[in-house]
Amino acid sequence: MAKNNSKLYELDGKVPLTQAIPFGLQHVLAMFVANITPIIILANVVGIDSAISATLIQNCMIIAGIGTLIQLYPIWRIGSRLPIVMGISFTFLSASLAIATTQGMGVLMGAVILGGIIEGLLGLFPRYWTKLIPHIVAATVVTAIGFSLLPIGANSFAGGQGAADFGSANNWIVGSFTLLVCMGFQIFAKGFLRSLSVLIGLVAGYVLTICMGMVDFSGLQSVGIVSLPNFMPFKPEFEIGAFLSILAIYMVSATETIGDTSALCVSALNRNTHKREMGSSVACDGFVSSIAGLFGCTPITSFSQNVGLAAMSGVVNRFAIATGACIMILGGIFPAVGALLTTIPQAVLGGCTIMMFGSIMFAGFRMIARCGFSDRNMIIVALSLSVGLGFTQAAGLFSIFPKIVQTVFAENCVAVVFILAVILNLLLPDKDGSENPKMEKVNE
Repeated sequence: MAKNNSKLYELDGKVPLTQAIPFGLQHVLAMFVANITPIIILANVVGIDSAISATLIQNCMIIAGIGTLIQLYPIWRIGSRLPIVMGISFTFLSASLAIATTQGMGVLMGAVILGGIIEGLLGLFPRYWTKLIPHIVAATVVTAIGFSLLPIGANSFAGGQGAADFGSANNWIVGSFTLLVCMGFQIFAKGFLRSLSVLIGLVAGYVLTICMGMVDFSGLQSVGIVSLPNFMPFKPEFEIGAFLSILAIYMVSATETIGDTSALCVSALNRNTHKREMGSSVACDGFVSSIAGLFGCTPITSFSQNVGLAAMSGVVNRFAIATGACIMILGGIFPAVGALLTTIPQAVLGGCTIMMFGSIMFAGFRMIARCGFSDRNMIIVALSLSVGLGFTQAAGLFSIFPKIVQTVFAENCVAVVFILAVILNLLLPDKDGSENPKMEKVNE
């Protein structure tokens, strides 16, 4: 058993299916609600028919599963061969709502398809742009991603933003209990159980919410047995303004994927990211997003919470995580699976994710420490994070700028941090060689 368990911490270790499934399920549960929420919000705001909305939710689960499998087992140079979990991105939600409500879902899907192709092509030629992202820039972006996720975890802990019982005593009890169970197994358990601490905490919290009467199973009664994905529910239309808006946000999504790839390698694999891995993960991000558009879904991206989970558990086995991707696909084909997962209360997910998000931030700190604490690095990190995190918290600060600037930057601190870190890295002279040459050699 101990020998088999050790394979879980290897990319290509041979792991029995009975051991792989719990770890794959753990990854699915960590991101499931976040994966389907953008589609639910978009469908509600745009006023899409309920039957089509249900189909879109199924489609986004299937697309997330396919994207994850391609990251794990690449097709040519598309996919990083790293344990990256993909899902529908929140980053595109604001722009998607603006386009879909004014120009229609067809125009939105056209922009998603074209923009994804551009990002995918960008990922195929990493040598032309990865030099703009040395280690100190990647470290700053990873740290920003960790900070940006903290409010998401806190909102889930309190019951989910906009929930009628937000911050209620029940949510505090459930979130705290789930967090304590996760921490207890993470600290005191060993081996197999320690690596499953998030799943154990989630199950324990879920059982508690059932006992407290917080779970509603009524939605399961009308769910069908099998439902195939609906190809091209909206006919794509192409409009240059919508395309440029979505393309700009694709660049932000690529930034997040680069940061997640770097964080995963440093925190879970204990090494730096290879340039080809960085490009291949972005290529998967783009091309699979184009496929998502063909199925009526908004673009996908790497999920940072799953990077945090890999860092906490140490489980990086591709086969184990591939079982999670297969569970997502099955959840799209068999609606009952997805419907059951949606009954998990937000407070349970919040209790599980708080520490995971913090681990991403810690990975960023580790990367910064490995770069060294020179004056140059201090300026890049301090100014990028201060402006990126600070300005995006000041409502209305970007109001004098065009709408596209507000859409891309005002609500996304990672984009601001990335742009500023790249500019500072290019402008500030590296007199003391603060960008560690050994790290650059590893990245070749």
